[in-house]
Amino acid sequence: MFRLFGLALFCLVISNSCGVYSLTGASISPEVKTAEVAYFQNRASVVQPTLSRELTEKLKDKIQSQTSLKLVNESGDVKFVGEIIPSGYIITPAAITSENIAAKNRLTITVQVKFTNSKESQYDFDTSFSRFEDFDSNISIESVESELIRKIGDQLVEDIFNRAFVNW
Repeated sequence: MFRLFGLALFCLVISNSCGVYSLTGASISPEVKTAEVAYFQNRASVVQPTLSRELTEKLKDKIQSQTSLKLVNESGDVKFVGEIIPSGYIITPAAITSENIAAKNRLTITVQVKFTNSKESQYDFDTSFSRFEDFDSNISIESVESELIRKIGDQLVEDIFNRAFVNW
């Protein structure tokens, strides 16, 4: 019993001395209490109507589910400002057959994200994140687009979150 209590006390002291940790690996200073996520503007030459909203909401959901930060509309301790860049929504051939015909196509989404941390500015960044998913060329983009956007969006949000809070 004493060992278990000692171990619990040790873990409590360690976690309180270095910052706030979560089971996801996020390390956030106890001084950081709020997060602000600005609407991700879509500046891509091909505008997919739901993409901006989906990325913005996915990032908010990730912050709420993986941290104890409170989401605010302005003056957050940490702030995310992002946009889908002009060449940030593109479909290209990914695999070519021997007849020079695309067997697979690739949807690539690229976002530029500026992250500012008012409490620990050494973690600020302004970086682009890019992810892609391939799909069969005999399938129209319209029939798979929403699923591809969901998958790519999940990957992008994971990358953004990890860069901001896991410091990789």
